[in-house]
Amino acid sequence: MDIPMIRMLANRAPQWGLIGVVTLLLAACGGGDESQQQSQGGGSQQPPRKVAVMKVQPHDLELDMEYPAMIRSDLSADIVARVSGVLEEKHYQPGEMVEKGQTLFTIEPPPYQATVDQREADLQSARADLEEAQRNWARYKRLYSRGAISQQQRDTALNTLQTAQASVAQAKASLESARIDLDYTTVKAPVDGMVSLNEVNVGNFVAENTELATVTPLNPLEVRFSLPQEDAFALRRQRQMEDAPEVTARLRFPYANQQDTTANTLTGQIDFLGSRVDESTSTVQGRAIFQNPDYLYLPGQFVRIGLENLKRFNVLSVPNEAVTEGLKGPQLYVLNDDNVIQSRFVSLGEQAGEQTIITEGLKAGERIVAGSIGSVSVGEKIDPQPWQGGSQQPTDPSGQPLRSEKEPNQGTGNTGVTEQRESDQSQQATQRGNGAEPEDNDGGGE
Repeated sequence: MDIPMIRMLANRAPQWGLIGVVTLLLAACGGGDESQQQSQGGGSQQPPRKVAVMKVQPHDLELDMEYPAMIRSDLSADIVARVSGVLEEKHYQPGEMVEKGQTLFTIEPPPYQATVDQREADLQSARADLEEAQRNWARYKRLYSRGAISQQQRDTALNTLQTAQASVAQAKASLESARIDLDYTTVKAPVDGMVSLNEVNVGNFVAENTELATVTPLNPLEVRFSLPQEDAFALRRQRQMEDAPEVTARLRFPYANQQDTTANTLTGQIDFLGSRVDESTSTVQGRAIFQNPDYLYLPGQFVRIGLENLKRFNVLSVPNEAVTEGLKGPQLYVLNDDNVIQSRFVSLGEQAGEQTIITEGLKAGERIVAGSIGSVSVGEKIDPQPWQGGSQQPTDPSGQPLRSEKEPNQGTGNTGVTEQRESDQSQQATQRGNGAEPEDNDGGGE
């Protein structure tokens, strides 16, 4: 009991009498002890808060890697006129899917048919000359053996025979060339694919090597992309492992509505991985082949190609939300044996979805704070709870989320003050309900 209170009671003693003063002094002393006990009870240390914690162990982690790529079609062919003449017919509709060997154009065949007929006649004439030369050679050879003719006459007959043989061969070649030109008047599709608009209208004269149209195969398609040399090394190593899963390629149609029921994702196979690193970009070229049955993708289109089942083996990883940025770089909250939080600076590797690979600064078996990072601090002792994965909060045995402690700087700054005020207000309300007046805090006046 303080001195001012004692003096006040002493001044009022003549009014209350000796018994009243003694009673008030005892009550005051007893109240002080109770207040001191309540103060001590209100200042007791709060239990450690429950925080999600995970134990880090080496494991295989699947990466979600994507690279810019361009769709190509190596079999795409430009249709050009191999002979000159008037374009007489077009045998397709632009945008139509055509098959290899299908007729697309006809270029004025009559002149080339006439040439073929002429070359056939030349061949017949050459064959007749050859037959005559063969007969003469046989006769002159017999006469020379009998000494009836000179050697010069024999050699002349042999030379005539050889010339006739060459003339026949030349006539055959000319006839074959003429037939080829005649065949070129019928322009055919060299590959299966979609044919473009015609570049020359029917009725126009086309010169040799004039482009007429383009046939582009749309199924399958080739996609070329470039990988950083580290990813290319890991991919090559995984493809050489016997028990490792096969790495496949994935394309998602970039303009498809996500609500559309049409399949807009293609899965392909990686059929080429470059054997050298580009010195200017430090990348390695790769190629994947995709079946494109619905013709969603087109050559020349820029897309992003993803690699599925591309793994990093025996790595340490933590949730992305567990990594914070400190003054010296990325850091984690690591628990010691006493469940006290310590800060640890680490080196980060690749990200795989909601996980980040830790390359340095963390050991297998250590525990880290995986949730409620913003509500804990270094040096704080916590009650570790199993981390449920993702962004989930720890749960109690009933499966309900644990109640988290109040965030710093919320409510009051002193531990237990808020609870003490609520207790005092409840006690005052009880006193009013019993007809008792609450105590006067300033100690003065009636």
